[in-house]
Amino acid sequence: MSEPRWLTSEVHVAHERQLVRFGGPAGLHDENALESALALPINRWRYEEADLASLAAAFGLARNHASVDGNKRIAFVAMMLFLRLNNVRFAPDQAQATVAILGLAAGEIDGAGLTCWIRDNWPT
Repeated sequence: MSEPRWLTSEVHVAHERQLVRFGGPAGLHDENALESALALPINRWRYEEADLASLAAAFGLARNHASVDGNKRIAFVAMMLFLRLNNVRFAPDQAQATVAILGLAAGEIDGAGLTCWIRDNWPT
């Protein structure tokens, strides 16, 4: 697999748009947590055999709490943006996506579980 297109810290702009749309206090709580979450998929790609599903699941924004509010929303948006940047038209059921992201944020499912969920809902 050739190197994927990566998200940058500009994902914060998408987060701000989500806050305007859905409400909540704006602001970055921890810039290092954001940088760490964005670096994890890149490191996984470089050092492991990783496909786009596992790379999309690697964005740790739901659990890193980089933002003051909306961490679960931006985790989902980042996953979707990453897949779209890499020409994957991922369109999961909204209710299932909510359960998956809430489970990830609560620690009920891990990255491997989210990867399985992405693969189970992969576009055909």
